[in-house]
Amino acid sequence: MPSPANTGLASTPPDGGWGWAVLFGAFVSIGFSYAFPKAIAIFFKEIQAFFGTSYSEIAWVSSIMLATTYGGGPISSILVNRFGSRPVVIFGGLLCGIGMVSASFCTSIMQLYICVGLISGFGLALNLQPSVIIIGKYFLKRRPLANGLAMAGSPVMLCTLAPLNQFLFDNFGWRGSFLILGAILLNCCVAGALFRPIGPATGPIQKEANKEGKETAKEEEEDKDCCAKFNQYLDCSLFKHRGFLIYLVGNVLMFLGFFAPIVFLAPYAKHIGIDEYSAAFLLSILAIVDMFARPATGLIANSKWVRPKIQYFFSFSIAFNGACHLLCPLASDYTGLIIYSVFFGLAFGMVCAMLFETLMDLVGATRFTSAVGLVTIAECCTILLGPPIGGTLIDTFGDYKYMFIKCGAVMVLAGTFLFIMNYYNYRMLAKEEKAMATKDPEHGRTVNEGSNDWDREKIQDGQELEPLTDEQGLKKEINGLSEA
Repeated sequence: MPSPANTGLASTPPDGGWGWAVLFGAFVSIGFSYAFPKAIAIFFKEIQAFFGTSYSEIAWVSSIMLATTYGGGPISSILVNRFGSRPVVIFGGLLCGIGMVSASFCTSIMQLYICVGLISGFGLALNLQPSVIIIGKYFLKRRPLANGLAMAGSPVMLCTLAPLNQFLFDNFGWRGSFLILGAILLNCCVAGALFRPIGPATGPIQKEANKEGKETAKEEEEDKDCCAKFNQYLDCSLFKHRGFLIYLVGNVLMFLGFFAPIVFLAPYAKHIGIDEYSAAFLLSILAIVDMFARPATGLIANSKWVRPKIQYFFSFSIAFNGACHLLCPLASDYTGLIIYSVFFGLAFGMVCAMLFETLMDLVGATRFTSAVGLVTIAECCTILLGPPIGGTLIDTFGDYKYMFIKCGAVMVLAGTFLFIMNYYNYRMLAKEEKAMATKDPEHGRTVNEGSNDWDREKIQDGQELEPLTDEQGLKKEINGLSEA
């Protein structure tokens, strides 16, 4: 095996400096990616009346948009590996604007599915993944805090967009509102321009080395089969990683009930006789609480008491979220909905602040790009089905409470599953590390999921993450254990 190829190509994340500008860009991009599909629910009741559709049919607009945002994860990850975060986010911003401007001219609900759901949704996918990935390049010791601050972009945008959308609708109708929102989404291009890559030196020696490396890679490419080529961009060996599989199953189940309560919160308020602005203000209340919950959760998760066992904290947050939905049917008036929105915002912020941090804690920064892509493509199925299933329950029973109960039960189940399986995983890791230390006392120390060796993590430069191959001397990870 040749000597490690990452010598001189790895650098320690600055944990500051230009990273704060990058964090601001991620704040904007992530904010639009998460908040926009929820905020357009303000228009649903009027669009439903305009096209004469059912609750489940109108719910497909947000559902397709969310599913495309998540399902486009692997494509986004591949593009980031190939071109870097900056051009991908800028292109994604253009797609978002084009989709919403096109939606303002739609004459059927099917056209809205395409313009809002597919085109703008894919544009948001090209914003979300690169923004999450680049935070791991610029932050290490402060990574949980940075993730919490970046994820706070979602509630800030939701808090802003909810009343703004109602104002736009009252003055310009839903068509004019979509046209204006398309222009607003172009700000994602500005955010992407801040994503300056962390690259290797560009001197003559480095250029020559890069040239030789490309020539060698070209000769070797001919000997690789299709699966090996695909594995360069998405590391499918993660499906042998115990911690990754636990995270994947738990999150796929969780997303079946994660977004539907937000999508139907404002319509539910209007359904029980609350006026439009008060209904929209519920989303603002949720977003304001969420705004403070995310960075606060990041601080707690970054503490020395919580970070080593952060998976337990994540599991509790999901179960807490589900408990809020189970209790929502008890809120029969506006005061009750305000209380629900406060607790929902707290629980929602806790989950979102740790959603990607817990994944990076499991697989490490090197394999994170591939992990995000694989997770999001699996999650998009339940994200796609969640709101329409909720809409079908509303159409069938004529009552919103069954939708909230379904979402709550699913999330409590997901949180319980993750807690039990993470307990099992931590136990197995301890046994495996102890067994390895017994076999080789001098070299038995391992770096596993949940470890706190923050200053030992390195990142790959160049196109921000090189493909994971044995020839590069990168560490192998098998079921949560990694050997240098």
